[in-house]
Amino acid sequence: MHGSLNTRSMIFTIFGDYIRHYGNEIWMGSLISLMREFGHNEQSVRAAISRMYKQGWLKSRKKGNKSFYRLTERGVERMEEAGKRIFKLKPEEWDGKWRMFLYSIPEGKRSIREDVKTELGWSGFAPMSTSCWITPNDLGKQVDYLIEKYEIAPFVHYFTAAYNGPGDNKRIVEQCWNLDEINGRYAQFLSAYEEKFKLAKRRLENGTMANANCFVEKTMLVHEYRKFLFIDPGLPEGLLPDLWLGQEAAALFSSYYKLLAPYAAAFYESVSLKEIGELERTDTNILHHPFITE
Repeated sequence: MHGSLNTRSMIFTIFGDYIRHYGNEIWMGSLISLMREFGHNEQSVRAAISRMYKQGWLKSRKKGNKSFYRLTERGVERMEEAGKRIFKLKPEEWDGKWRMFLYSIPEGKRSIREDVKTELGWSGFAPMSTSCWITPNDLGKQVDYLIEKYEIAPFVHYFTAAYNGPGDNKRIVEQCWNLDEINGRYAQFLSAYEEKFKLAKRRLENGTMANANCFVEKTMLVHEYRKFLFIDPGLPEGLLPDLWLGQEAAALFSSYYKLLAPYAAAFYESVSLKEIGELERTDTNILHHPFITE
Protein backbone atom coordinates (compact mmCIF):
# COMPACT_ATOMS: atom_id res chain seq x y z
CA MET A 1 0.00 0.00 0.00
CA HIS A 2 1.22 3.47 -0.87
CA GLY A 3 -1.73 5.35 0.63
CA SER A 4 0.44 7.91 2.35
CA LEU A 5 1.61 9.28 -0.98
CA ASN A 6 0.14 12.58 -2.08
CA THR A 7 -2.76 11.72 -4.44
CA ARG A 8 -2.39 14.82 -6.62
CA SER A 9 1.35 14.33 -6.98
CA MET A 10 0.84 10.68 -8.00
CA ILE A 11 -1.77 11.70 -10.61
CA PHE A 12 0.78 14.15 -12.07
CA THR A 13 3.24 11.24 -12.36
CA ILE A 14 0.67 9.07 -14.18
CA PHE A 15 -0.25 11.92 -16.55
CA GLY A 16 3.40 12.59 -17.31
CA ASP A 17 4.51 9.02 -17.74
CA TYR A 18 1.44 7.36 -19.30
CA ILE A 19 -1.61 9.44 -20.17
CA ARG A 20 0.20 12.00 -22.32
CA HIS A 21 1.51 9.14 -24.50
CA TYR A 22 -2.01 7.79 -25.02
CA GLY A 23 -3.76 10.72 -26.65
CA ASN A 24 -3.34 12.81 -23.47
CA GLU A 25 -6.75 11.79 -22.11
CA ILE A 26 -8.18 9.39 -19.53
CA TRP A 27 -11.63 8.42 -18.32
CA MET A 28 -12.13 9.15 -14.62
CA GLY A 29 -13.15 5.52 -14.00
CA SER A 30 -9.86 4.24 -15.42
CA LEU A 31 -7.85 6.72 -13.34
CA ILE A 32 -9.68 5.60 -10.18
CA SER A 33 -8.84 1.94 -11.01
CA LEU A 34 -5.17 2.79 -11.61
CA MET A 35 -4.88 4.84 -8.43
CA ARG A 36 -6.38 1.98 -6.41
CA GLU A 37 -3.12 0.09 -7.08
CA PHE A 38 -1.37 2.64 -4.80
CA GLY A 39 -4.04 2.57 -2.09
CA HIS A 40 -5.88 5.75 -3.08
CA ASN A 41 -9.67 5.67 -2.87
CA GLU A 42 -12.21 7.17 -5.28
CA GLN A 43 -12.95 10.15 -3.04
CA SER A 44 -9.29 11.26 -2.82
CA VAL A 45 -8.84 10.86 -6.60
CA ARG A 46 -11.93 12.97 -7.37
CA ALA A 47 -10.82 15.66 -4.90
CA ALA A 48 -7.30 15.79 -6.41
CA ILE A 49 -8.65 15.96 -9.99
CA SER A 50 -11.02 18.77 -8.98
CA ARG A 51 -8.09 20.71 -7.50
CA MET A 52 -5.90 20.16 -10.58
CA TYR A 53 -8.80 21.32 -12.77
CA LYS A 54 -9.22 24.52 -10.72
CA GLN A 55 -5.47 25.17 -10.83
CA GLY A 56 -5.51 25.10 -14.64
CA TRP A 57 -3.57 21.84 -15.14
CA LEU A 58 -6.51 19.84 -16.55
CA LYS A 59 -9.58 20.30 -18.72
CA SER A 60 -12.51 17.90 -19.08
CA ARG A 61 -15.12 16.68 -21.54
CA LYS A 62 -18.22 14.55 -21.13
CA LYS A 63 -19.21 11.60 -23.30
CA GLY A 64 -22.57 10.25 -22.19
CA ASN A 65 -22.25 9.94 -18.44
CA LYS A 66 -18.47 9.55 -18.53
CA SER A 67 -16.01 12.34 -17.70
CA PHE A 68 -12.65 12.42 -19.49
CA TYR A 69 -9.68 14.53 -18.37
CA ARG A 70 -6.70 15.83 -20.31
CA LEU A 71 -3.76 18.14 -19.64
CA THR A 72 -4.21 21.78 -20.62
CA GLU A 73 -1.59 23.40 -22.84
CA ARG A 74 0.15 24.65 -19.71
CA GLY A 75 0.06 21.12 -18.26
CA VAL A 76 1.55 19.63 -21.44
CA GLU A 77 4.34 22.23 -21.47
CA ARG A 78 5.21 21.51 -17.83
CA MET A 79 5.27 17.74 -18.52
CA GLU A 80 7.46 18.24 -21.59
CA GLU A 81 9.96 20.29 -19.59
CA ALA A 82 9.92 17.81 -16.69
CA GLY A 83 10.29 14.88 -19.11
CA LYS A 84 13.35 16.41 -20.79
CA ARG A 85 15.01 16.88 -17.41
CA ILE A 86 14.02 13.51 -15.95
CA PHE A 87 15.26 11.53 -18.95
CA LYS A 88 18.48 13.48 -19.50
CA LEU A 89 21.33 11.01 -19.08
CA LYS A 90 24.25 13.40 -18.85
CA PRO A 91 24.83 17.08 -18.04
CA GLU A 92 25.06 19.62 -20.83
CA GLU A 93 28.19 21.60 -21.64
CA TRP A 94 28.32 25.09 -20.20
CA ASP A 95 28.59 28.21 -22.37
CA GLY A 96 30.36 30.05 -19.51
CA LYS A 97 27.52 32.52 -18.93
CA TRP A 98 25.26 33.13 -15.95
CA ARG A 99 21.60 34.15 -16.22
CA MET A 100 20.29 36.62 -13.66
CA PHE A 101 16.63 37.17 -12.86
CA LEU A 102 15.95 40.29 -10.79
CA TYR A 103 12.53 41.26 -9.51
CA SER A 104 10.89 43.93 -7.42
CA ILE A 105 7.30 42.77 -7.03
CA PRO A 106 5.13 45.28 -5.10
CA GLU A 107 3.58 44.48 -1.73
CA GLY A 108 0.11 44.27 -3.28
CA LYS A 109 1.25 41.24 -5.27
CA ARG A 110 2.96 39.48 -2.37
CA SER A 111 1.20 36.13 -2.96
CA ILE A 112 2.52 36.10 -6.54
CA ARG A 113 6.04 36.66 -5.20
CA GLU A 114 6.00 33.30 -3.39
CA ASP A 115 4.68 31.51 -6.49
CA VAL A 116 7.39 33.10 -8.63
CA LYS A 117 10.09 31.96 -6.18
CA THR A 118 8.72 28.40 -6.21
CA GLU A 119 8.69 28.34 -10.03
CA LEU A 120 12.22 29.78 -10.25
CA GLY A 121 13.50 27.11 -7.87
CA TRP A 122 11.76 24.35 -9.82
CA SER A 123 13.33 25.54 -13.09
CA GLY A 124 16.84 25.46 -11.61
CA PHE A 125 17.44 29.03 -10.42
CA ALA A 126 18.84 29.77 -6.94
CA PRO A 127 18.74 33.01 -4.93
CA MET A 128 22.00 34.93 -4.70
CA SER A 129 20.24 37.57 -2.64
CA THR A 130 16.58 38.17 -1.80
CA SER A 131 15.41 39.30 -5.23
CA CYS A 132 18.30 38.22 -7.47
CA TRP A 133 18.18 34.62 -8.70
CA ILE A 134 20.80 33.01 -10.94
CA THR A 135 21.40 29.92 -13.06
CA PRO A 136 24.14 28.80 -15.48
CA ASN A 137 21.48 27.27 -17.76
CA ASP A 138 19.72 29.07 -20.60
CA LEU A 139 16.22 29.29 -19.14
CA GLY A 140 14.94 32.18 -21.27
CA LYS A 141 11.86 30.21 -22.34
CA GLN A 142 10.91 29.46 -18.72
CA VAL A 143 11.44 33.12 -17.77
CA ASP A 144 9.15 34.27 -20.61
CA TYR A 145 6.52 31.81 -19.38
CA LEU A 146 6.79 33.14 -15.80
CA ILE A 147 6.53 36.76 -16.87
CA GLU A 148 3.46 36.04 -18.99
CA LYS A 149 1.76 33.75 -16.45
CA TYR A 150 2.10 36.12 -13.48
CA GLU A 151 1.92 39.36 -15.53
CA ILE A 152 5.07 40.75 -13.91
CA ALA A 153 6.82 42.34 -16.92
CA PRO A 154 7.01 45.81 -15.26
CA PHE A 155 8.73 44.38 -12.16
CA VAL A 156 11.48 42.11 -13.53
CA HIS A 157 14.79 42.15 -15.42
CA TYR A 158 16.64 39.22 -17.00
CA PHE A 159 20.37 39.40 -17.82
CA THR A 160 23.00 37.16 -19.35
CA ALA A 161 26.29 37.87 -17.58
CA ALA A 162 29.88 36.76 -17.10
CA TYR A 163 31.42 36.40 -13.66
CA ASN A 164 34.60 38.45 -13.24
CA GLY A 165 35.64 37.53 -9.72
CA PRO A 166 36.97 37.87 -7.10
CA GLY A 167 36.43 34.07 -6.75
CA ASP A 168 35.71 31.53 -9.47
CA ASN A 169 32.49 30.12 -10.88
CA LYS A 170 32.50 27.14 -8.54
CA ARG A 171 32.43 29.53 -5.60
CA ILE A 172 29.11 30.88 -6.88
CA VAL A 173 27.79 27.32 -7.15
CA GLU A 174 28.82 26.59 -3.54
CA GLN A 175 27.14 29.79 -2.38
CA CYS A 176 23.85 29.03 -4.16
CA TRP A 177 23.40 25.25 -3.98
CA ASN A 178 24.21 22.61 -1.38
CA LEU A 179 25.68 20.01 -3.74
CA ASP A 180 26.78 17.73 -0.89
CA GLU A 181 23.19 17.43 0.24
CA ILE A 182 21.96 16.72 -3.32
CA ASN A 183 24.73 14.14 -3.78
CA GLY A 184 23.64 12.52 -0.53
CA ARG A 185 20.10 12.19 -1.87
CA TYR A 186 21.47 10.55 -5.03
CA ALA A 187 23.43 8.11 -2.84
CA GLN A 188 20.20 7.18 -1.02
CA PHE A 189 18.39 6.69 -4.33
CA LEU A 190 21.18 4.43 -5.62
CA SER A 191 21.31 2.26 -2.51
CA ALA A 192 17.51 1.80 -2.49
CA TYR A 193 17.00 1.22 -6.20
CA GLU A 194 20.04 -0.92 -7.05
CA GLU A 195 18.50 -3.67 -4.91
CA LYS A 196 14.99 -3.15 -6.32
CA PHE A 197 16.38 -3.32 -9.87
CA LYS A 198 18.21 -6.63 -9.23
CA LEU A 199 15.15 -8.13 -7.55
CA ALA A 200 12.78 -7.05 -10.36
CA LYS A 201 15.17 -8.47 -12.96
CA ARG A 202 15.22 -11.86 -11.19
CA ARG A 203 11.44 -11.90 -10.74
CA LEU A 204 10.82 -11.05 -14.39
CA GLU A 205 13.26 -13.75 -15.50
CA ASN A 206 11.50 -16.41 -13.44
CA GLY A 207 8.00 -15.12 -14.22
CA THR A 208 6.95 -14.14 -10.70
CA MET A 209 6.35 -10.42 -11.30
CA ALA A 210 2.88 -9.54 -12.61
CA ASN A 211 2.24 -6.64 -14.99
CA ALA A 212 0.39 -4.82 -12.18
CA ASN A 213 3.52 -5.04 -10.00
CA CYS A 214 5.60 -3.62 -12.86
CA PHE A 215 3.15 -0.75 -13.27
CA VAL A 216 3.32 0.08 -9.55
CA GLU A 217 7.11 -0.27 -9.41
CA LYS A 218 7.75 1.84 -12.51
CA THR A 219 5.33 4.55 -11.40
CA MET A 220 6.98 4.65 -7.97
CA LEU A 221 10.42 4.79 -9.64
CA VAL A 222 9.43 7.85 -11.70
CA HIS A 223 7.62 9.36 -8.72
CA GLU A 224 10.75 9.10 -6.55
CA TYR A 225 13.20 10.14 -9.23
CA ARG A 226 11.23 13.20 -10.30
CA LYS A 227 11.71 14.64 -6.80
CA PHE A 228 15.22 15.53 -7.98
CA LEU A 229 13.59 18.16 -10.24
CA PHE A 230 12.88 20.14 -7.07
CA ILE A 231 16.39 19.91 -5.58
CA ASP A 232 18.88 19.37 -8.44
CA PRO A 233 19.28 22.47 -10.65
CA GLY A 234 20.77 20.37 -13.47
CA LEU A 235 24.11 22.17 -13.49
CA PRO A 236 26.32 21.82 -16.58
CA GLU A 237 29.36 19.55 -16.49
CA GLY A 238 32.03 22.20 -15.83
CA LEU A 239 30.37 23.28 -12.57
CA LEU A 240 29.81 19.86 -10.98
CA PRO A 241 32.07 18.35 -8.29
CA ASP A 242 34.40 15.49 -9.29
CA LEU A 243 32.51 12.81 -7.36
CA TRP A 244 29.00 13.55 -8.62
CA LEU A 245 26.46 10.72 -8.36
CA GLY A 246 23.82 12.32 -10.58
CA GLN A 247 24.94 10.48 -13.72
CA GLU A 248 25.14 7.12 -11.97
CA ALA A 249 21.60 7.66 -10.65
CA ALA A 250 20.41 8.64 -14.15
CA ALA A 251 21.92 5.46 -15.63
CA LEU A 252 20.24 3.25 -13.00
CA PHE A 253 16.93 5.05 -13.48
CA SER A 254 17.20 4.53 -17.26
CA SER A 255 17.97 0.79 -16.99
CA TYR A 256 15.24 0.10 -14.46
CA TYR A 257 12.68 2.18 -16.39
CA LYS A 258 13.37 0.30 -19.65
CA LEU A 259 13.21 -3.07 -17.88
CA LEU A 260 9.71 -2.41 -16.50
CA ALA A 261 8.26 -0.34 -19.36
CA PRO A 262 6.69 -3.05 -21.61
CA TYR A 263 4.97 -4.84 -18.70
CA ALA A 264 3.83 -1.59 -17.07
CA ALA A 265 2.42 -0.38 -20.40
CA ALA A 266 0.53 -3.68 -20.86
CA PHE A 267 -1.12 -3.22 -17.45
CA TYR A 268 -1.92 0.45 -18.10
CA GLU A 269 -3.55 -0.49 -21.43
CA SER A 270 -5.49 -3.37 -19.88
CA VAL A 271 -7.13 -0.91 -17.47
CA SER A 272 -7.46 2.29 -19.49
CA LEU A 273 -8.45 0.75 -22.84
CA LYS A 274 -10.65 -2.07 -21.56
CA GLU A 275 -12.80 0.32 -19.56
CA ILE A 276 -13.49 2.81 -22.35
CA GLY A 277 -13.48 0.37 -25.24
CA GLU A 278 -11.34 0.21 -28.34
CA LEU A 279 -13.21 3.14 -29.91
CA GLU A 280 -11.31 5.57 -27.71
CA ARG A 281 -7.91 4.07 -28.45
CA THR A 282 -5.37 6.46 -29.96
CA ASP A 283 -2.39 5.68 -32.18
CA THR A 284 0.24 6.70 -29.67
CA ASN A 285 1.34 4.65 -26.72
CA ILE A 286 3.97 4.49 -24.02
CA LEU A 287 6.29 2.24 -26.04
CA HIS A 288 6.72 5.11 -28.51
CA HIS A 289 8.24 7.09 -25.63
CA PRO A 290 11.49 8.53 -27.10
CA PHE A 291 13.34 7.45 -23.98
CA ILE A 292 12.52 3.77 -24.62
CA THR A 293 13.06 3.78 -28.37
CA GLU A 294 16.42 5.57 -28.32
